[in-house]
Amino acid sequence: MAIEKEGIYEDLSLILKRIRWGAIVVGILLGILLFYYWKIQILDHRKYSALAEANRTRESLIPAPRGLILDRNAVILADNAASFKASLIRENGRDTDRSLVEIGRLLDIPPEDLRDRISRYGSLPAFRPVVIMDNLELKDVSRIEARRLELPELIVETDPRRHYPFGSLAAHVIGYLQELTEAELKSGLYPERTLGDMIGRTGVERQYQSVLVGTDGRRVEIVDSQGRSRGDVSRVEPVPGRDIRLTLDLDLQQKATTLLEGREGAIVVLDPRNGEVLALASFPTYDPNKFITRFSPQEWMDLIGRPDHPLENRSIRGLYSPGSVFKLTMALGALDSGLITEQTAFFCSGSAFIYGRPFRCWYGGGHGTLALIDAIRYSCNVYFYNVGRRMAIDQIAQYAEMLGFGDKTGVDLPGEKEGLVPSTEWSRRFRNSNWYPGETISVSIGQGPILVTPLQVALHTAIIANRGRRVVPHLLLSPAEEPESARPPAGKIRTELFNKVIQGMWKCVNEEGTARGAKVGDFEVCGKTGSTQVLGRERAELLGKDIETHSWFSGFAPRGDPRVVVTVLVEFGGMGGATAAPLAKELFALYREKYD
Repeated sequence: MAIEKEGIYEDLSLILKRIRWGAIVVGILLGILLFYYWKIQILDHRKYSALAEANRTRESLIPAPRGLILDRNAVILADNAASFKASLIRENGRDTDRSLVEIGRLLDIPPEDLRDRISRYGSLPAFRPVVIMDNLELKDVSRIEARRLELPELIVETDPRRHYPFGSLAAHVIGYLQELTEAELKSGLYPERTLGDMIGRTGVERQYQSVLVGTDGRRVEIVDSQGRSRGDVSRVEPVPGRDIRLTLDLDLQQKATTLLEGREGAIVVLDPRNGEVLALASFPTYDPNKFITRFSPQEWMDLIGRPDHPLENRSIRGLYSPGSVFKLTMALGALDSGLITEQTAFFCSGSAFIYGRPFRCWYGGGHGTLALIDAIRYSCNVYFYNVGRRMAIDQIAQYAEMLGFGDKTGVDLPGEKEGLVPSTEWSRRFRNSNWYPGETISVSIGQGPILVTPLQVALHTAIIANRGRRVVPHLLLSPAEEPESARPPAGKIRTELFNKVIQGMWKCVNEEGTARGAKVGDFEVCGKTGSTQVLGRERAELLGKDIETHSWFSGFAPRGDPRVVVTVLVEFGGMGGATAAPLAKELFALYREKYD
């Protein structure tokens, strides 16, 4: 198009073309802008509405208080205490590295420890708080709150922290809590838990995790641009876990622990009438309160690396040869099978030559001629060597299993071991060799490859006290869950045979036998001592060392109406009559004072 005016000709086609293209571009941009607004307002309305809501609200869990653990007299053994913890919300941080240095300096935590902890929970959403320090003191809370504007990612939360008011007392029974790991979370064993939650790791805390744990509550609150709470939108209160009451007697437990202090060993106090565990002590022990503070990996390695193994519950996991305590099994088995009678006697000169080699009695001078009851009373090795020569190992194994050995007792604690009762089949399967008769002679006095736990010995004693009736040891006074049933006995031994063995146990304590150190007035304690060689005589002589022995005592009282069983094991304690029996006396005396 051309325009002519006063003789001047002007061509505007290029300008009009540019205007046209400009209008198209502007139209396209306006269309894109309108589409974008439509997408935000209509298509992605819910998404951006949720994001906007998240900017002004914050959802958090309200931890449920864990159920209490009490003793039989309602004394609290595991409680909950109010505490503060410092947590980190990663999405609120601007410069993570700088923040970790500042937070580490503020709370006296190495920045590398903070990085390790945060990386461990990298799979959690960035808005989920990660706990970096427990059990804050008021000065720590004040320092954090004072730096709120500088470190918006660092917050203070309240938490019902587990507290064990008696410290290490009954720690192996109660157990401790530890953080749930990612592997455990993926296993599906804890469907209601999340990464970082504390769960029962050992003892009753683990056994009854599902009873003790509650249901967490939820809180939705309005927050400002600095993350400060401006009030709740909604709140669902947590449901506390259920309390449980144990069969433990605090006084007996304290006494047992005190008696073991400075030693390595275990004590079990059991009610033979119903299987209630009145005391279960293992020493050395530990303070379960330390596990609540999320200590460092190095602290954990130092604890589990200790040579005295304080975390090991010796009462249900310690495996020991039973020594002369096993002579009771031998006596009952030989009587029941007709291989001996109460009047059967053997001569003890201090040793016996059997299968071409000498077997010594613990009493070098010899006991002379003894019948069964006095053989139990004086714990004569030679007598039971001769009994072992008459019994086959499979026959011994049968009676040992009937009387509580070779299988778990069924106590409601995790990690119990089965022990070992040898047999010809066991020898072929695990040693790939035949069983030799000379080995039976060692087993007949509780030596050789036979292994038991202190709780199995206590159950064995309870079966004898009950004249053959078996009970299941348990720790819940009113069980929310029935304890797992132990294997029933394979046969039945006549009551009169138990009475004969009990007569020997009574004399062992009350008529100057090996267990006279356990005598308590007219309480009619019946018991048996044992001494287990840790280092054999020949080996000790070769190395030029003393013979080291574990010290055993196990017994019950009173004789006619048994109400309490006491089993004591002291590692490297020497003779059972000198060490274990006097400790048992203290517990029998305390029981009588309280209950008789």
